Amino acid sequence: MASLLDHPAALCNTVRRIAVEAGELTLDYFEPGARLDLVQKPDGSPVTAADRLAEALIEKALSDITPGVPFVGEEAVSEGRIPDLGGAPCFWLVDPLDGTSDFIAGSPDYTVNIALIRDGIPTLGVIYAPAHGTLYAAYGPDSAIRWREETDTERPIRVRPAPASGLTVLSSRAHANGPRLDDFLRNIKVAKILRSSSSLKICTIAAGKADLYPRFGPTCEWDTAAGEAILRAAGGKIFGLDGAMLVYGKYKSGFLNPSFLACSADVHSSLAEKAAAEESSADAE
Repeated sequence: MASLLDHPAALCNTVRRIAVEAGELTLDYFEPGARLDLVQKPDGSPVTAADRLAEALIEKALSDITPGVPFVGEEAVSEGRIPDLGGAPCFWLVDPLDGTSDFIAGSPDYTVNIALIRDGIPTLGVIYAPAHGTLYAAYGPDSAIRWREETDTERPIRVRPAPASGLTVLSSRAHANGPRLDDFLRNIKVAKILRSSSSLKICTIAAGKADLYPRFGPTCEWDTAAGEAILRAAGGKIFGLDGAMLVYGKYKSGFLNPSFLACSADVHSSLAEKAAAEESSADAE
């Protein structure tokens, strides 16, 4: 019997609908005065009813369309529910509400992230920003799109060439990189630095609106997987400071990512050597 997994475009369209449904659910808790049932997870990060309910919706929907495919969700992992990924050719990797702190503070810059991982690589990704009514998705080379709810239209997106006037660099609003970012950018021609939240930073590069996002410090695989699938499809790259691609499914190490750079392919070639030097300097400290 044919599987939806064998039809990436159709699968991506279905996952897009799931992400929008989960996003609409989060909006019920985004209204002023909504009861968030806020608690702290063991790692000290916040979680709300919106996180938990959105993940439950996504998990059930993905199980319905791809029975037997393992599901790794941020909230499930925090509860100790980690599937056996050994031998699994693919698995779902989900952050039901990326940017929970922004969500709690009333900022619209939060997202629903769903990615399909095959052999350690994100091959399909959907990112939906419910409060902005904007969705990004991809399922392979040259398939990256941005959809706007307001007009119900979508268009292809692609990274841009590095501007001669200098790079637009993205930095996390909640996790500023401080002196380390300043040191890394010292010999790079930078036009401006923008602060943003959640996986929208990676989408901004994929859409050709920025050029580089250096992230020094811990993130988890569900923070980057969907964004990487979209960025790769749009002609960009994410790589560790050692120059290697990120690998997904590292359950033995808590699904943690190393420090990384997200950028257009044009920027990648000029930064690979600098990134390696940055890692050597950090290791020596």
